[in-house]
Amino acid sequence: MVDLHIQHRTVYRYRHPVALGPHRLMLRPRESRDVRLVASIMTLTPDATVSWANDVFGNAVALATFSQPSDALVIESVAQVVLSAAAYPVFPIAASAVSYPFQYSDDEWADLGLLTAQQYPDDGGLRTWAQGFVAGNPTDTLSLLQDLSAGVAQNIVYWAREDEGTQSPSQTLSLGQGSCRDLATLFVEAVRSLGFGARIVSGYLHDPTRSLVGSADAGSTHAWAEVYVPGAGWITFDPTNRSMGGANLIPVAVARDIRTAMPVAGSFLGAPDAFWDMSVEVSVTSQ
Repeated sequence: MVDLHIQHRTVYRYRHPVALGPHRLMLRPRESRDVRLVASIMTLTPDATVSWANDVFGNAVALATFSQPSDALVIESVAQVVLSAAAYPVFPIAASAVSYPFQYSDDEWADLGLLTAQQYPDDGGLRTWAQGFVAGNPTDTLSLLQDLSAGVAQNIVYWAREDEGTQSPSQTLSLGQGSCRDLATLFVEAVRSLGFGARIVSGYLHDPTRSLVGSADAGSTHAWAEVYVPGAGWITFDPTNRSMGGANLIPVAVARDIRTAMPVAGSFLGAPDAFWDMSVEVSVTSQ
């Protein structure tokens, strides 16, 4: 187990005071069997009225509303978690799903719903690419998923791009480069094309050795994936780092699409040139 301290600070600056619209904030770490949330505090400047809710996936979502104009918005989240995920996990996959292809039960299929459906247009190229990792019929399910995760990292060069949005899987394959959210999206859409239920995860990467791809200092925001396999449940894959399991990962939100799991989303009302700049600082350190 490791006791982690997480600081996430986002600052928006404007050339003159603007009216801040409602902001949707997903910054509170998501508790699970492997992640215990000890404390979580969020501070906003200027002051805001904050209400909390859980979305359809059980993520903690804060809605902040502001009553006064400001030339800056500072959002700071401080959390303490205990991470106990195993470095080399063993997954008790059900006998019915050890080999691919397999069928989900009727209940699983109904509950997974759109998590099994591709979210981006595909002319068949992505499915053909994904099928290239299927070694045989049948083939070992876990090996297939590991090979596909490693294949994303082998084919796509990590690129820490700062612009907003996520590339489509077709764009990522065509460009041969992408950010962690692009690689995670490519992996999720590829396994969905093979019939798996999968979801995107956003959160933090803990990397005290600074040896992992996508790491900045001792931590950073990160995106990865989870695939549902009967018996084992949701299995974590980080295609950016060719890893399986959550030993270095602190989830904040799970979603069908990365676009609904952004840490900060909001608006402002002001002149077209009012926005000046933004900065994000993340620190994930062991206690």
